[in-house]
Amino acid sequence: MTRLTGRALRVTIFIGENDTWHHKPLYTEIVHRARAAGIAGASVFRGIEGFGASSLIHTSRLLSLSEDLPVAVVIVDTEEHVRAFLSTLDALVTEGLVILDDCEVIRYVGREPKQGETDKEGKR
Repeated sequence: MTRLTGRALRVTIFIGENDTWHHKPLYTEIVHRARAAGIAGASVFRGIEGFGASSLIHTSRLLSLSEDLPVAVVIVDTEEHVRAFLSTLDALVTEGLVILDDCEVIRYVGREPKQGETDKEGKR
């Protein structure tokens, strides 16, 4: 299990829900590559409204349903690990916004795998 406390770096990737990488959602590819790279954690958040460089407003409001809502992928780890992962993001994210923030991890606790489950290293 990855241990993380103290100073860290947070990278947030703002993309569209319909953005893809080889016919898979881009956010899924980012999360899976982050896990394979040993990153401490990654989460995907779906926005309800927003706009980016194109200035097109994407919204979930009923009268103007969007099929391409904003998505934010948030990754937190040590500065060394996050900066090493930036080249992967550079190859994957062709449209969107990638930002970095310093942060402090106060608590990072996982759960033990349930019977029959395995963690990312294949351990029980």
